[in-house]
Amino acid sequence: MSKKLDFKVLFMKNIVPVIFLLMTAIMMPFSGYSGKFLVQEIVTRLGRDTFLVLALLIPLMAGMGINFGLGLGAMASQIALVFVTDWHVTGVSGVLLAMLISTPISLVFGLFGGYLLNNAKGREMITSYVLGFFMLGAYQIIVLFGMGSIIPIGDEGLLLSRGFGIRNTIMLDGVAGSFDTLLDRLFGFRVQIADIGIPVVTILVVALLCLLTWWFRRTKLGQEIRAVGQDMGVSAASGINVSRTRIISMLISTVLAGYGYIVFMQNVSVMPVYTGANTVATYAAAALLVGGATASKAGIPGVIFGVALFHLLFIVTPMAANRIFGAAEVAEYFRLFISYSIIALALVLNGWNAKKEKDRALFGHRNRGGDRINTADAQPEPATPK
Repeated sequence: MSKKLDFKVLFMKNIVPVIFLLMTAIMMPFSGYSGKFLVQEIVTRLGRDTFLVLALLIPLMAGMGINFGLGLGAMASQIALVFVTDWHVTGVSGVLLAMLISTPISLVFGLFGGYLLNNAKGREMITSYVLGFFMLGAYQIIVLFGMGSIIPIGDEGLLLSRGFGIRNTIMLDGVAGSFDTLLDRLFGFRVQIADIGIPVVTILVVALLCLLTWWFRRTKLGQEIRAVGQDMGVSAASGINVSRTRIISMLISTVLAGYGYIVFMQNVSVMPVYTGANTVATYAAAALLVGGATASKAGIPGVIFGVALFHLLFIVTPMAANRIFGAAEVAEYFRLFISYSIIALALVLNGWNAKKEKDRALFGHRNRGGDRINTADAQPEPATPK
């Protein structure tokens, strides 16, 4: 009975990854892709997307939920990449310069977001989601009206025909593949394992961030962030400045998101100036939840597993949808359906599991309806003396 109950609890806690595994297993035969092609795509996307998803861990650890305001860092990086492209700084130097420029902008955005979320305790996820759209409007005003008129842009190829405002899409040829193919250019040949191209430097950068995240959790500040995430009241009573700690978490997340978006863009090499920032936040959140994360807990192995599984389904879905429905355009709508369904399902199940755990804590082995939850573990009540 106990083992059966444990299996049920384990299944419910991991139902999102299980559903995704089943969907992937169904779609893969219809896609017709070879195993080699899928492995190559997963390796590429692990290097491209994992940095962004790792940027979600610190606010999650601080009890602020999933940071849907991740796009703030992406907006800072888009501004930086526009400048780097305008100045024609190329290669690794261009990537590092973009990271340098994005840092102070990300800090300003993160500070604003942190203060706002401190005034919305308990509602951080929906607040950060709305914050992303608000800041997207402010960002678009700067890029559409400020650049080329107030902010000087020398490269006329970046501007709209009216003479100011950045084009909808710009090519990042100068920084394209700066990390992904760095060793390939140095050695003069493609770095491969079993005919699978490996973006060595990009993966090393991601591995370094994983190591830094693991180390940060064990520092004094990391322990304070974890304590705030577990109980803000107890943390405040222990002398921890809760508001300051939460703002620091948001700052770290926003700066890392900015760096992650630059890593992402150097792989994609085509930047959608007005629509790309908030989209990556949704996909990063979905990938994190696919890895088995909840709104209050996630780990590095889950991030890697989630990115791989989420993008595996994203790879096979377009071709499978084309073969099943005879219309490739269905795939894009299906992708959006999958992304938002994952987030909704994961958050609903997380709330349901949290309620069940709270009921167990408050009512012992009985729930609110009076039914026994686990009779095997139930302890007899002490007899009342007469």
